[in-house]
Amino acid sequence: MQTPTNRAERNWVLGVTALASFMMALDAMIITTAFAAIRTEFGSPVETLQWTVNAFNLTFAVLLLTGAALGDRFGRRRMFAAGIALFVVASAACALASNATALIAARALQGAGAALVMPLAMAILSGTFGREERARALGIFSGITGCALIIGPAIGGFITEHFGWRWVFWINLPIGLIAIGLVLARLRESFGPAAALDIPGLLLVALAALALVWSLLRGNAVGWASAEVMGTLMSGLVLAAAFVLWELRAAAPMVPMRLFASRALASGMTASVLFYAAMYGVLFLMPQFLQTTLGFDAFDAGLRLLPWTATLFITAPVAGAVVNRFGERLLVVTGLLMQAIGLGWIAAIVSPSVPYSALVAPLVLAGVGVSMAMPAAQNAILGSVAVTEMGKASGIFNMGRFLGGMFGIAALVADFAANGAVDSAAHFETGFAAAMSLAATLSLVGAIAGFFLPARRRIAGAAAPQDA
Repeated sequence: MQTPTNRAERNWVLGVTALASFMMALDAMIITTAFAAIRTEFGSPVETLQWTVNAFNLTFAVLLLTGAALGDRFGRRRMFAAGIALFVVASAACALASNATALIAARALQGAGAALVMPLAMAILSGTFGREERARALGIFSGITGCALIIGPAIGGFITEHFGWRWVFWINLPIGLIAIGLVLARLRESFGPAAALDIPGLLLVALAALALVWSLLRGNAVGWASAEVMGTLMSGLVLAAAFVLWELRAAAPMVPMRLFASRALASGMTASVLFYAAMYGVLFLMPQFLQTTLGFDAFDAGLRLLPWTATLFITAPVAGAVVNRFGERLLVVTGLLMQAIGLGWIAAIVSPSVPYSALVAPLVLAGVGVSMAMPAAQNAILGSVAVTEMGKASGIFNMGRFLGGMFGIAALVADFAANGAVDSAAHFETGFAAAMSLAATLSLVGAIAGFFLPARRRIAGAAAPQDA
């Protein structure tokens, strides 16, 4: 992309891309405190409700790299605007949904729109700012997105409590329409290198993820040894193996398997998938626990998530600043041990009568831990490849992040359903405690994976990775 010489033009690019990213991040978090209201209106079990998140995660994860390629081929501005438009239309469909199935389908469309918007926002921003200004621009961009992650649950709770859960989706319409107008009025068109679309790879990974999550979803209902569960589980494993084999042989693979020869990338990805699985699963269940068991309304539940979510704003910048001094391994392992202890602590003390004040310390501990691990793991992954492959590595990281979140929600919901129910505060607490124990275990395994990161990492350059 041609770098604009006008500072005002560059600032417009930063503002527009940050606005679109803010909308996507806000939507991901704003729904968390609306789950209880949605479940009540539709009479849906938790196992069904999880698909309102997992449908989004699945389409976003598998279309993410394709979205970047479409922008390179057909124009980044054009596809960026199209992605926002798709997201807006899908948001209206979510708000108008008359049942859980319609809501899930609309959420899948939202994920497809986000898969166009997010990678192209980064590409447009990186192409607009020169090397000397890019870090500052990306920092502002990430800070604005981070604010949405922090305040999203509280805003969602306020909207749900005062206007109804459907308005958590209607709010996207004015933001999205303003963003589309600004994209068309203020952004230049740009293209990237033409890249082949890996359609077989996309289909294989999507079907594999769907089959594996479906087996987790149906295990409690029809039996873990049933033909349905065993059949979908084996199908998922076969499709996952087929995906790997295809990517090894494809001329233009969506996920170049040779990158996993790097110990930093392989262990960093493993740790990331595990800690995002725990984090997304907790994010799905915690607001419902605060409402169903402890009796808070949606807004109060959102506010009471702040000791956990707000740690990202404070800890992540500090961790990013010191990662090159201490190395990624120390931050990832320490951070995930903190998350494991925090979530295990919650699992040990929850009850229908537990005071919220008893949850604050473990929430802060878990939040600081994962906020420490996130930038360190991402730095390890991006630092393990040559500069020319950082875009591909970033796409793989984000794909793993959302697939990990999808599996984490499915696993924690399966554990919840096996041990509890939503028919009473006591039954919800029992299932929630079991799910938190599983989340703590996932975090602990992620810390173990982090031990395999190189002890120290130098800042990435053009040289090939040295830890392969």
